[in-house]
Amino acid sequence: MTALHEVSPTPGRPAARTAPDPQLAQSLGLRYMRRQMRIAEFLKPDAVVEELRSTSKTEILRELSAALARTNPNISPQRLATVLEERERVNSTGVGEGVAIPHGKLPELSSLSASFGVCRAGIDFDAHDKKPTFLFFALVAPENSAGLHLKALARISRLFRNASFRESILAARGAQEIYSLILQEDAKA
Repeated sequence: MTALHEVSPTPGRPAARTAPDPQLAQSLGLRYMRRQMRIAEFLKPDAVVEELRSTSKTEILRELSAALARTNPNISPQRLATVLEERERVNSTGVGEGVAIPHGKLPELSSLSASFGVCRAGIDFDAHDKKPTFLFFALVAPENSAGLHLKALARISRLFRNASFRESILAARGAQEIYSLILQEDAKA
């Protein structure tokens, strides 16, 4: 089984065997090593949209869903949009400061997946601060992944708290530059 890892020993102490999963670690009587989640694990360059053209919440969600579908070809953009729209009906995911994090869960997904888009004109996304929203980070997760889903949402939220980072994204030209900026900021955290 390749699920076990050797951890570099502390001087004078033997190497510790660890497992990447808490349940596996417990069942084997081993330590669990927490690994920090990285955005690149679920956001791919093909899912970044340099300029969202839509002017309404529903249209933005559809554009983000189309980008998500590029990295998840087995799931239709319509299905992804439906999941995001259903979540928006419960409560707006416009978190304020020009940022929205639409999210939802799909049973047919096997891992987290995300898309990111910029709308430089800004739209009314029913944000908590009542200000226009410019940056959209859509996240979909497998149905039974509450912990992972929440961890990803927290990571995204933490990343976009930085005002100078948000400004650099708005000033970026091209999807690749936006993606690189996101990965650079994520590496700092």
